[in-house]
Amino acid sequence: MKLRTIVVDDEPIALEKLSAYARKVPFLELIGAYSSACEAMAVLTSPEITVDLMFTDINMPDLSGLDLISTLPSPPMVVFTTAHAQYAVESYRLAAIDYLLKPYSFADFQRAASRALEHAANAPRTATATDKSLFVKVDYRYVRVALERLRYIKGYGEYLQLYVEGNASPLLTLSSFAAISDRLSASFLQVHRSYIVNMDCVEQISRGRIIMDADTYIPVGDSYKTALQQWLRDHSVGTQQK
Repeated sequence: MKLRTIVVDDEPIALEKLSAYARKVPFLELIGAYSSACEAMAVLTSPEITVDLMFTDINMPDLSGLDLISTLPSPPMVVFTTAHAQYAVESYRLAAIDYLLKPYSFADFQRAASRALEHAANAPRTATATDKSLFVKVDYRYVRVALERLRYIKGYGEYLQLYVEGNASPLLTLSSFAAISDRLSASFLQVHRSYIVNMDCVEQISRGRIIMDADTYIPVGDSYKTALQQWLRDHSVGTQQK
């Protein structure tokens, strides 16, 4: 198991130390090093990037490490680093994996990383990989939806509209993309801030649009084009004519 990891510290020497330590741990995949919590926030809220673990300083200008974690709806596992021992209680209140008091050694860092790995290994299994259906609460009942029949999902305010093959109208449920994404299979891809599409049900992709059928066209948002292009590279043959 590899943990996709970022490190955050406003002090250049401390940031380089975190980066160097992360590169030494075989099960950590360092995907970014950031000198401010605001920079890290942009990565942590991106729908195209997955972060499993973050090592972050607490006392930083503009936005502290504690504030960063408390503002995230779905924060990754976190290990706080700081020179101020009085922050320890607050860090554990935010369910931190561990707390490193500066100056810390590589052995200290590795122990914290190992705790994160153990935590990830023991985390409850999500339904994403193996489940073939999910139950959707519609009014006062739960409706089973086979994932292979779920064509696409549209965000509609605080609700989701689920368009299911064979159904004349979509299922409407009070939920969010964040809540449903973990329960979908790998064939589902978010292509717009308001749409998640079952790529197995797509007829064509043309001129920045997903064509589900003759009457259904779904736009591709600018921030989702990279993910769609990567999906196409992994699932298509042929090259564009020049």
